[in-house]
Amino acid sequence: MMIKNKTIFITGGAGFIGSTLAIKLMSSNKVILYDNLSRNTFQYLARRDQKNLNFVEGNILDYERVVKAMAGADIVVHAAAIAGVDTVIKDPVKTMEVNMIGTANVLRAAKENKVKDRFLDFSTSEIFGSMAYKVNEETNAIAGSAGEARWVYAVSKLAGEHLSKAYFTKYHLPTVTIRPFNVYGPGQTGEGALQIFIKKALKNEDIFIYGDGTQIRAWCYIDDMVEGLLLALEKKKAIGQSFNIGNARAVTTIYGLAQTVCRVINSKSKIHFKKPLSADIELRIPETNKAWEILGFKAKIGLEDGVLKTAEWYKKH
Repeated sequence: MMIKNKTIFITGGAGFIGSTLAIKLMSSNKVILYDNLSRNTFQYLARRDQKNLNFVEGNILDYERVVKAMAGADIVVHAAAIAGVDTVIKDPVKTMEVNMIGTANVLRAAKENKVKDRFLDFSTSEIFGSMAYKVNEETNAIAGSAGEARWVYAVSKLAGEHLSKAYFTKYHLPTVTIRPFNVYGPGQTGEGALQIFIKKALKNEDIFIYGDGTQIRAWCYIDDMVEGLLLALEKKKAIGQSFNIGNARAVTTIYGLAQTVCRVINSKSKIHFKKPLSADIELRIPETNKAWEILGFKAKIGLEDGVLKTAEWYKKH
């Protein structure tokens, strides 16, 4: 890892991806985690040696607190957001406000604090709509119909992408946008399908699938995701660019995923189907050629290995 002796500010730093990234960075850098603790993965992943780590509890809607907590940062990683279909359905207003106004606050704070090395913004693969086969960074984003819960999240994250790009163009803030594709792994909290399947399978409990199970996804293990993030923070050519980060070789239907989890774990769980909660994503597979050409990123961990590693972690925790 080339990133050393930097001050790194991570919003959503107690979340799944933010906390995993923080642990990779904090041995050689000062890391500031900024989070409201609505989800707290860091408590499960944290190590005893945390001398380079500071935690600030706060909300990204509180601009003054954000700008103060960020003071002195060389790098900003903006991972804080409202996510998860259940959460979005319950409060679409909060989703839009946190993901759009919150992102605007973090960008403005980075400009005010003169962040010089990198501003990494998290978008989402959901911007590509319900049929996303080998989508690349130039594929048109699809907004979806107004009022449909699924697209509230996608539109709010897409707005953040546009604003990040605008800050790069107008103010020369060194922004990079990352679009994660179905990330999973040890410590995941929230509504991710794979971690729910694994937890159920470990207890031999019934597994429920929303829809008919034919929805197709590409699954990216957290270690691969973090490698992609580190490369985006290190490579100068990444500035001003957006990247799909995922594993196009770890592809299966949701039903196939549940079957794989049960087989790998040797679980006796039974699989059942429920009515979809909202509009669903039928197909989502990334093309990651740009990430390879500019960042040198290529996912390495296959689905079965990733499921096994994740299951072993949950057994111990």
